[in-house]
Amino acid sequence: MRIINDNMRLVDFDAWSGAIDTKETIIDAGKGEAFDRIIEDLYPDGLTDVDLNDLLWHDSDWCLAQVGISTDEEE
Repeated sequence: MRIINDNMRLVDFDAWSGAIDTKETIIDAGKGEAFDRIIEDLYPDGLTDVDLNDLLWHDSDWCLAQVGISTDEEE
């Protein structure tokens, strides 16, 4: 069974493993609501908890770039 969560806010999401750092970086930068809007636009039917966690973990550079957070350590 897949449970789709279409009302989740990043700040309320209980991330695990490698997704925790990405989530915290986005929230600490004050970009949580911007990330929520992007995810809502891209996934209007919602995501499973696992899908969101995998996105934050395995596509962290993309997630950060979408909300304007640079991953370039030289900046």
